Amino acid sequence: MIRAVPLLLALAGAAILGPAQAQDKLDVVYHVSEAERVPFVLGNIQNHIDGVGGPDKVHIVLVAHGPAINAFNDIEATDRVRASLAKLKDEGVELAMCGNTLKGFNLTLDELLPGFVEVPEGGVTKIAELQSKGYVYIRP
Repeated sequence: MIRAVPLLLALAGAAILGPAQAQDKLDVVYHVSEAERVPFVLGNIQNHIDGVGGPDKVHIVLVAHGPAINAFNDIEATDRVRASLAKLKDEGVELAMCGNTLKGFNLTLDELLPGFVEVPEGGVTKIAELQSKGYVYIRP
């Protein structure tokens, strides 16, 4: 029993510190599917980066699908979305577009604002995969 005490203390200490303190960057996945919410979500991501002290403190993946694709369409995108997305991309935010949505809307990555990668298995599948790896899920 005496030998078990140091192990129990070490486990208790790890539980108190928690995963956020044990790693340098928090992994977060943001989810957007509505075109009208895109500016709000991009603003939340920027606020998140600023709130934690900069892009070196957080790893963010934005997963978009459904009608949100229209807000990222190079022809339809507003100047606000263009500027916000470009800044977030420069700050290291990964941009993922659902492959099913691309097919369903008959669009290609070339028709979207720069920086997106296609998620062939689908946006919601990617979100579930990231969550299973410990990413915090946020849907503003």
